[in-house]
Amino acid sequence: MDIHEYQAKQLLADYGVKIADGGLAYSPEDAVQRAREIGGHVWVVKAQIHSGARGKAGGIKICKTHDEVSDAAESLLGKKLVTHQTGPAGKQCLRLYVEAGTDIAKELYFSLLIDRAQERIVMVGSAQGGMEIEDLAENNPDAIKKIYIEPAVGLQDFQAREMGFALGLHADLIPQAVKLIQGCYRAMRELDANMVEINPLVITGHDELIALDAKMGFDDNALFRRQKISELRDKSQEDPREMAAADRGLSYVGLDGDIGCMINGAGLAMATMDMIKLAGGEPANFLDVGGGASAERTEKAFRMVLADKNVKAMLVNIFAGINRCDWIAEGVVHAVKKIDMQIPLIVRLSGTNVEEGRRIIEESGLPIITANTLAEAAEKAVQARNEVVAGRFQHPASPDTVTSL
Repeated sequence: MDIHEYQAKQLLADYGVKIADGGLAYSPEDAVQRAREIGGHVWVVKAQIHSGARGKAGGIKICKTHDEVSDAAESLLGKKLVTHQTGPAGKQCLRLYVEAGTDIAKELYFSLLIDRAQERIVMVGSAQGGMEIEDLAENNPDAIKKIYIEPAVGLQDFQAREMGFALGLHADLIPQAVKLIQGCYRAMRELDANMVEINPLVITGHDELIALDAKMGFDDNALFRRQKISELRDKSQEDPREMAAADRGLSYVGLDGDIGCMINGAGLAMATMDMIKLAGGEPANFLDVGGGASAERTEKAFRMVLADKNVKAMLVNIFAGINRCDWIAEGVVHAVKKIDMQIPLIVRLSGTNVEEGRRIIEESGLPIITANTLAEAAEKAVQARNEVVAGRFQHPASPDTVTSL
């Protein structure tokens, strides 16, 4: 789960990280009032969306008068910002963060990430901040410093000092750097975050270290014990399909293809998507229904897949270990009878009680296309999709549907 910049800053400030004065605004009038409360003569109006590179998309504006603050807010509120992280659809700005202008002497980069290969939290820093870290890693990898943190002992002061010197800080700033780095680490550990990024981390003209921007991501699986963090979720910034699935206990990721998938197990789902691509198709989603796919849960999964109007065919691929094929078959039959299927449905069952599951599907009288292997299922799904695109597919209620494929 991602959160907005202003939310990340508020959390980090609770752990001793210095931030500039700022306030939230939902209208031009709010923005001007926040500027008056902050004081000074320079303010930065920032669009709050879940994406980096907002500046390049015109989402950050520097203002020197209250009228400029109002105009900036007027232009940003309701606007869709398109960045390389949002994709062509962009994300709509519904709130703003008005922040005091900062006298920037130097920009740095700092983050804490989980390196799953090393099973460690890794501290990443660079003296070259304010730019995309991916570009820096590609063009000048030597400019990036990485320090791995031993889970059993946690972040040590000497490691924070080492990172401070790697950032090019002079000795007087090292105590500030240690406090900031330790604060970020404690926030990450205590709040079940999987990423803390400050870009840029700036040195001001008064020799202060300030988090000028902040980004945090959290482990969805830990939100049940982090009510404070869960309440920060902004569903308007997330894929509505994925949010609807999460609210129903399903693991769903929307993709750009047109072959819908319902599968149990993340590994099998990945393999199924690979087989669809190998057969010449494009998966429309990743959907893991888990081990307890009851009839009701199966129906919810069907509705989730079919809610995507781009889906031209649907593939159900179940390997029953914890589950049973006859339960899945009953759920599929129940879902198809209850939902008016307008597209071809391909079902492949394997594992516990597979013969009984296949019998239930065959005796249902429904035009469900069956397959014995994953490769066969993927090929039939792509073929069915092609039939729909070519206009040769007949409504599933027609008995000719199966034979035409």
